[in-house]
Amino acid sequence: MNSLGSSFPGSGPARAARGARRAGVLALLGVALAACTGQIENVRPAQELRAERTRPPGSVYLGWRVFLDRCARCHGVDGGGGSGGAPNLLVRVREMGQNRFTDRVLRAYEWDASVPRAEGAARERAVDDVAQRRAGALTMPAWQGEPRVTAHIADLYAYLSARAEGTQGPGRPAP
Repeated sequence: MNSLGSSFPGSGPARAARGARRAGVLALLGVALAACTGQIENVRPAQELRAERTRPPGSVYLGWRVFLDRCARCHGVDGGGGSGGAPNLLVRVREMGQNRFTDRVLRAYEWDASVPRAEGAARERAVDDVAQRRAGALTMPAWQGEPRVTAHIADLYAYLSARAEGTQGPGRPAP
């Protein structure tokens, strides 16, 4: 045959079929490589989503503002403990969950040794004396009646847990 056609094995329809197969294989290889690349690229967002799901609810920034307003005088500007003997909250928050933290902030009174550990009427009188500020010393007030604290318990916990975990450094967080 004198045309470029079918008499040669590397030309004509056989060559076109091999070219189509090669193009198909290359296309499949390209799709497979793209899928692998997509998988590698998606690892970071998955890690960020996991971290976001485990992050406590609340705003670190708002928690920082409430902390400075209500807690920093005793517990230090960054929660690491105050000069007056208030504990390092970063160590304590690492050991408790959000529910326990909320309970401690809203109800915890740490009384000094002048308050008897007795039960019954003696204890009731001691509690009344402390409540009326006639005796005893409260080292941490209970905040259940303070709206600026109760409305932001989740924010306080978000700030302190971020500080305790090391995801938030000292100083002002980003709003």
